[in-house]
Amino acid sequence: MATTKRPKSKLSKNEVAPNFARDWVEFVNPDNSEEIFKCDLTWLTSYWQCIYGNGCCGIDADKPDAGCCSDGAYYTSKEDEARVLKAAKKLTRADWQFYDQARPKKSGGKLTISEIGLDKDRKTKKVQDSCIFLNRVGHEAPGYTGSFGCALHHLAVKEGVHFVDTKPDICWQLPLRRSWETREMGDKEISVVVIGEYERLAWGEGGNDFDWYCTSNSEAHTGKIPVYQSNKTELIAMMGEAGYKELAKLSDARMDAIIATKKAQKRRELPLFVIHPATKAAQEQR
Repeated sequence: MATTKRPKSKLSKNEVAPNFARDWVEFVNPDNSEEIFKCDLTWLTSYWQCIYGNGCCGIDADKPDAGCCSDGAYYTSKEDEARVLKAAKKLTRADWQFYDQARPKKSGGKLTISEIGLDKDRKTKKVQDSCIFLNRVGHEAPGYTGSFGCALHHLAVKEGVHFVDTKPDICWQLPLRRSWETREMGDKEISVVVIGEYERLAWGEGGNDFDWYCTSNSEAHTGKIPVYQSNKTELIAMMGEAGYKELAKLSDARMDAIIATKKAQKRRELPLFVIHPATKAAQEQR
């Protein structure tokens, strides 16, 4: 029986190949003894940072200023969509390039920010070939004073809240990835919550088509603090306060051990730890 060969990903110049080794840590959820957190320390202690507007090439070469907003964001639940709709109602014409396109056709109707995607699930609407909430670079219009980028992100900054409260789940979580597994423990089935990197492979076939992707690209591994610290708010939203506290303790210990090993060996090779290759490449380029 013939099989279709999966196309290779379009790895950009500074992007490391997938399927490298990773260090993982597991611990019981402090809030639920029948749930385990399984966390990718190689990713969470990497120095990735979002570089949108500061070197991000966008996932589509013909839309470099769209970042990862080339398509609408798929909602994770009805609650997710309702929260985004609530935030969108706070946006004004001055904040949002596509304010008028979201107006309801009938008086008293809901904002038209959503549509049905190709997989029949609900998502944010696509306008002019990108997400309706993406203010385009260089846009000018009477009364518009907004900045390019996600209008919902800018709303969070304006209101002094974190964008976890205004953006779709998939948008504030990226490039963190939360998934679930089950594991048999005696006569019980334990839930395993996996916290890791939303790498290319996690996008399925669509990830192969990205012209550029940040998590495995050394250009984006230039942060001053590791991911588990820079994305603290997002991780707390995904794991809870107690879960994050335990993760931070384990991550701190790993970072201290890495520093101690470097000093002892006086070189960058760390056989006891798997360092994210994109972070390692970025450090070697300095």
